[in-house]
Amino acid sequence: MNTTHQPDPVRLEIFKNLYQFIAEQMGIVLQNTAASVNIKERLDFSCAIFDTSGLLVANAPHIPVHLGSMSESVRSLINDKGDTIKPGNVYLSNNPYNGGTHLPDVTAITPVFLEDTKTSIPLFYVASRGHQADIGGITPGSMPPHSTTVEEEGILFDNFVLVEQGKFQETSVREILANHPYPARNPDQNIADFKAQIAANTRGVQELQKMVNQYSIETVQSYMNFVQDNAEESVRRAINLLKNGSFTYAMDNGAEIKVKVTIDRENRSAIIDFTGTSPQLNSNFNAPKAVTQAAVLYVFRTLVDDNIPLNAGCLNPLEIIVPIGCMLNPTYPAAVVAGNVETSQTIVDALYGALGVMAGSQGTMNNFTFGNQRYQYYETICGGSGAGVNFDGTDAVHTHMTNSRLTDPEVLETRYPVLVESFSLRPDSGGKGEYSGGDGVIRRIQFLETMTANILSSHRLVPPFALNGGEPGKVGHNWIQRHDGSQENLDSTATVEMQPGDVFVIETPGGGGFGTDS
Repeated sequence: MNTTHQPDPVRLEIFKNLYQFIAEQMGIVLQNTAASVNIKERLDFSCAIFDTSGLLVANAPHIPVHLGSMSESVRSLINDKGDTIKPGNVYLSNNPYNGGTHLPDVTAITPVFLEDTKTSIPLFYVASRGHQADIGGITPGSMPPHSTTVEEEGILFDNFVLVEQGKFQETSVREILANHPYPARNPDQNIADFKAQIAANTRGVQELQKMVNQYSIETVQSYMNFVQDNAEESVRRAINLLKNGSFTYAMDNGAEIKVKVTIDRENRSAIIDFTGTSPQLNSNFNAPKAVTQAAVLYVFRTLVDDNIPLNAGCLNPLEIIVPIGCMLNPTYPAAVVAGNVETSQTIVDALYGALGVMAGSQGTMNNFTFGNQRYQYYETICGGSGAGVNFDGTDAVHTHMTNSRLTDPEVLETRYPVLVESFSLRPDSGGKGEYSGGDGVIRRIQFLETMTANILSSHRLVPPFALNGGEPGKVGHNWIQRHDGSQENLDSTATVEMQPGDVFVIETPGGGGFGTDS
């Protein structure tokens, strides 16, 4: 069969699912072999496969903020290493200025050279990105609320050769993890998780080899293009139903995201322009450009009803304008740890606001870290999602750019000296309307040992917005109940020392309502 010009619809469906299946297989290996609670239990990782140019072909439905930005990491490797990329090598990168998101998200990239093909360049790439429980920096868990430079957030890897000609470079990795002003606190766990990522990538390489053996390299590569073309066409159809719009989104820290969406009906394309957004911040709420792109990609993928994999084709109909030096396209050495987790959420909500599709969701991941030299832990906490044109928001759900689990109480209490005192819905925190926003949650964690705890959150001052006359969602609230009964209220971002018997309380925001409640 001639596969080069026109896809066979049945085969297109088969290959679409095969590529996604490979990414899912990689994820299963990563989950099963990782050491950290963060990857094994919370599933804060993503796996994907890329074509010879480093463009995303397919992914497992993991973490949207990872998936829309990973191809930038792969392409930076191709640009940086070029002809020196060899079979048997694996590269490690978390550089936020080179396709990374923030330093804890470390990507292992494996170039794929297949048997019986005598090419000197990789035919594909596979990559896995995992959120390390600690990668150094000024606070345990590497999510410092008050960092002002990227160095304070941890250790930066930039296309580092993790495996050379099949040999794991453990000595070099350990040197980098230790030789830093703020070194990694648990290098054994980092090494174990890196090895799990290598294993996940190895599974991806094996499955691609099997696919090529069965269908031929020409067919596999042709259908990679067809799958991307199909995604592009699906997004163009979705764009055709949209209207021009703009939105200004105010954040707790006073920064503003401005976005204007212009629809070109003739070409079925859209311009997404962030001109007017606040300049680069002295705080860590700057979002690397790859994160901004990931948020745009996610929004337009969610507008497509068809079952397509998120891939590079989705971006082709979109022109994204992000001025250099604004908070959505910062320059080195801007701090970025909250840009990935918090600002990414606000970009998504701002776009939905501009398109008039959906009210603001909780607009935060409620990033909670705690630890000392022995323990380091990180979690994101659910809240309310926004209501839309014909649906209510959802209570207690991870929204938009996060898609991770919360650690089971049994696992959390076994692995760490804490107690989950309670975890409950936060009644009436969703905004009312013809369609109401979802409710947030209340999470209470009691500490049994002295530890440093950090909260990095949003919408503690500015409520999640409503649309079409609905009511906004309730703001969140962070506070400490000390063991002597006293209470300390905390800001959106805070670092605090916890003593045995102290309880850290996080009340997450509700989603905004949509339409007048008649």
